[in-house]
Amino acid sequence: MARRPTMKDIARRAGVSQSAVSFALNDRPGVSQETRARIRRLAEELGWQPNSAARALSGERSGAVGLVLARPAHTLGVESFFLQLVSGIQEVLSAARTALLFQVVEDIDAECALYRRWWAERRVDGVLVVDPRAHDPRPELLGRLGLPAVMVGEGDPSPSASPSPSAATAAVSSVRADDAGAMTRILDHLHGLGHRRIVHVAGLPDLAHTARRIEALRTGAALRGLGPDRVRSVVTDYSDAEGAAATRRVLAEPEPPTALVYDNDVMAVAGIAVAAELGIPVPGRLSLVAWDDSALCRVTHPRLTALVRDTAGFGRLAAGELLAVLAGRPPGVRTSERPRLEPRESTAPPGGAY
Repeated sequence: MARRPTMKDIARRAGVSQSAVSFALNDRPGVSQETRARIRRLAEELGWQPNSAARALSGERSGAVGLVLARPAHTLGVESFFLQLVSGIQEVLSAARTALLFQVVEDIDAECALYRRWWAERRVDGVLVVDPRAHDPRPELLGRLGLPAVMVGEGDPSPSASPSPSAATAAVSSVRADDAGAMTRILDHLHGLGHRRIVHVAGLPDLAHTARRIEALRTGAALRGLGPDRVRSVVTDYSDAEGAAATRRVLAEPEPPTALVYDNDVMAVAGIAVAAELGIPVPGRLSLVAWDDSALCRVTHPRLTALVRDTAGFGRLAAGELLAVLAGRPPGVRTSERPRLEPRESTAPPGGAY
């Protein structure tokens, strides 16, 4: 196995001392601009990279930020949301020459343990925290550790709500998403078409954004005189299998819904397949809406009405906020661009009975 190049190797090639190489590669005064440029050029030619363990011992930054997903791994392979989110994050981090350390774990306890280990080993300078929970232990832990963090996907609190843990923790920023407003737009669209029996096929029940969407649907339905017997939510694990199973269950009810709203594109596509299997025409007798737009939504037949939001932009916003905090700016709250609903061929006024 080839030996990793060291500062000593660079010093020998450049004909300078190791101290000069250290000054040049760590942006410290003590060498001329010409020498600094020559040392950096040689370091690049040799493939030299800083030793993260040595940097940690010296108190320097690791040059990496962390992202942990505490979700069932089988639900991530086909979901477009995280691919787009990570692409936006990576775009900003790459420009800043910062690495992304990514890991999938089984639950929140494992995620918290990983944060403790990463910070103790100085593996990361900060973390991007996704999937906020209703009672989330992570902001308090991160604040106690002093690990800079951005909570990605928090919602706008209602005027009567108490501050969220992250809002009360000075070390943690947040990037918010308008889940309640997005659900209201979907309900406005379906109600305007004449739908009065609507089921929301939701995601994981312990996630804060799932709770916000369910509550927004319940509140919006009540304002329109529709009770939980006519408009309601059922929870799943976000997978196509559970999305399909939930669709079969609700369509087999004595009074089945005339419209279904799915919390991701994968479940919505599974819903179209189930409707076809049961001989229920879409949108003739059943309308479908996907929460996240994607190529899947645009190539199905009929094309899916979907919520369009700049998920990559959401990732860029979160990564930019974390880098700003690492650069010394006080933590704060940022709000993502408002999503819009794109009506397509999968929604129409309700037809007759199945």
